[in-house]
Formats: sequence, C-alpha cells, structure tokens
Amino acid sequence: MDFEKETALVETVLFLESEPVTVKTISNRAELSEEVVEKVLENLKEKYAEESSGIELSMITGGWCLVPKKEFWNVLKEQYGSKREGRLSRSAMETLAIIAYSQPITRAEIESIRGVGVDNMIRLLVERNLIKEVGRKEVPGRPTQFGTTKEFLKLFRLNSIADLPKLDEDEAQRFELAR
Repeated sequence: MDFEKETALVETVLFLESEPVTVKTISNRAELSEEVVEKVLENLKEKYAEESSGIELSMITGGWCLVPKKEFWNVLKEQYGSKREGRLSRSAMETLAIIAYSQPITRAEIESIRGVGVDNMIRLLVERNLIKEVGRKEVPGRPTQFGTTKEFLKLFRLNSIADLPKLDEDEAQRFELAR
C-alpha cells in the first residue's frame, strides 16, 4: 500500500472512532505498523494545520482524535455541542478549577478556598462526570478527596492534567491550602 492510501486509511479510522485512540489501536484497526501510523499522524498534523482545514489532529487523554479547530468550534458549539455538556455556571467553573489545580482535594478544602458551601457544585460536577472520588485523606474522619476525570480532559482538550495553563503568582496563592 502506498503512503497516500495509508494516510487515507488512518484518517478514516480517526474519523470513525468516537473516542481518542492510541497509535497501537490505530495500528491494529488499520493493519499497519506503529511506525507507519506515527509517520502518517505527523503528515496529518501538517495537513490539518493548514488554514484551509476546519479540523485538527489532537492528542487528548493519551490518544489521537480529529477535533474542530477552536476558532470554528466557538462558532458552532451551540448547534453541535453535547446537550449534557451545557454551560457550567461561574461557581461550577470556579469549583472545577480549584479541583483541577489542587487535586486531590476534599470538600472542606474546596470550601475553605471558595469561602462558600460546595455541595451542589460537587454533585453537579460528579453528575457531568467531570470530577470523581479519588481516595480518602489520611486524617481523622477520612474525608473523600476529589480529582478530575478523562471527561474533564476531553472537554478542555487536554492530554493530561499537566497541560493545564500555568497560574500566575496571585492565582497560585488563591488556590493554596494550609495543608
């Protein structure tokens, strides 16, 4: 098979998959070597980087997927965004940011940073599968600790939590706890 057909085959696999897929998975589905798949992915990244393309190849949660370019998604997400996604309120986003930057974190720790109760926000974020229970803190009462999920990474198009934007000094102090 020539490189153009291999590229078309990998592109088709990416189009048909609803979740991000690893090089190994693409290799298995397309019956191509991982080396060839990696070369094809580099080629596709260049192809989609062109101004004439409305999509891009993105690494999300450790896998590759085709996503709309941000500039176009911002225009179209009202019509094409998931109904479950909906808009998060400012307080839900603030709670989610605290969890993302401070995880693992307990409900009481979130409340001490926000200065208000967060029961409803925690419930909403768990229902939307953006956060989950990740363990218990080794202190009296062993309170539940929360962290972000793969859905959080997908929603914000992050490969890992390390890809979160860096906080400036003032923002970082705001998220600090007296641990």
